[in-house]
Amino acid sequence: MSSGNQQPVGDGLVKWIDTRLPVFSYLQKEYAEFQSPKNFNWFWNFGAILTFMLVMMILTGIILAMQYQPNTMLAFDSVERIMRDVNHGWMLRYMHANGATFFFIAVYIHMFRGLYYGSYKNPRELLWILGVVILVLMMATAFMGYVLPWGQMSFWGATVITNLFSAIPLIGDSIVTLLWGGFSVDNPTLNRFFALHYLFPFLIFGVVVLHVVALHVSGSNNPLGVDPKGPQDTVSFHPYYTMKDSAGLAIFITIFAFFVFFAPNFFGEPENYLPAAPLNTPAHIVPEWYFLPFFAILRSINFDVLFIEAKLGGVIAMFGAIFVLFIVPWLDKSPVRSAKFRPVYRWFFWIFVLDCFLLGWVGGRAPDNLVFEGLNLKVIHLGWLATFWYFFHFIILLPLLGIFEKPKPLPKSISAPVLGGGSAAASATAKPMEKA
Repeated sequence: MSSGNQQPVGDGLVKWIDTRLPVFSYLQKEYAEFQSPKNFNWFWNFGAILTFMLVMMILTGIILAMQYQPNTMLAFDSVERIMRDVNHGWMLRYMHANGATFFFIAVYIHMFRGLYYGSYKNPRELLWILGVVILVLMMATAFMGYVLPWGQMSFWGATVITNLFSAIPLIGDSIVTLLWGGFSVDNPTLNRFFALHYLFPFLIFGVVVLHVVALHVSGSNNPLGVDPKGPQDTVSFHPYYTMKDSAGLAIFITIFAFFVFFAPNFFGEPENYLPAAPLNTPAHIVPEWYFLPFFAILRSINFDVLFIEAKLGGVIAMFGAIFVLFIVPWLDKSPVRSAKFRPVYRWFFWIFVLDCFLLGWVGGRAPDNLVFEGLNLKVIHLGWLATFWYFFHFIILLPLLGIFEKPKPLPKSISAPVLGGGSAAASATAKPMEKA
């Protein structure tokens, strides 16, 4: 039975189910009646987009797994069979492969939005941390999925990345042997990666549920970074944001469909259409584009630091670039959330975005390539600069800006900028401010 004064939702079968398992009442309360700030912009659409992409990736992955053979002698041919002989197999494969790319595009936009509008600040620290956990799980899932086609780049990417763990003192070689299931990347490795690649999306789904629960407990941030002061600052999630999210999702799916049907290999590597050959090393081994900034940080540490060898230093820097995201809520000391009211931080935020793009560009090119021949400036030199700025932004700049930056005055409520100045704004904000 439903507790308290809450009435069952619907009639007939729906009501019968709801009186015994109040799932419809829960959805009604947490989504239809859930009050959200009225000033969301289009960047707040990406939560719904990510949910759609996760479900699509799970469904296409399950169907593809029914035809895939996790064996080094059969894997490449089984993927080709999916493309050629399985009904609509080419479409499912392209949806899954390009879905990973668009999943990461949406995640990165979602995270940059959080950094710009201060969505990691009190009381949403745990919400942010769960989001970073989802990113880490996505990266692990995508890496293992990239190995499954067993092409040239799949094999050598797995060899290079797994070998990085050997740099860890004492236990590194044991970790690599555990990942490989032997003494080289071979059939046991492919089997393990296939099993984990199948499992991790469901683990991601579980963390997403926790992420949504945390969101409904702490409430959504908004472009102003000002907490709602009353009913005049909020609207029901349905129908206002369900319609808005639907429009944004339709646009996103249209762009996604263009790449699936007209440019399916745009983000892929031609080398991966060659079967894995352990005795034939590709000229330039690169991961998928969404790993390139972290790959650039890894390669940029090509020198020893005190007693830390270059290889270990690169691994520490790469994992440190991810770990620093977990502690962002405690590095940024500013009491103001949104960059709209932090003019200095806003400039440095866009410099940081450009820095991330530069890292991605560096990660996709050979370190010794010349950028400016006259200055003898190589790609690796830009990698040093971009890596330094990445850590400088989080570890040095954010704490200092929280101390020395003078933010602009905040509006009294979310409604105030909409209603404008004068008596209208005063009457709209006076009552909530009195309650506060």
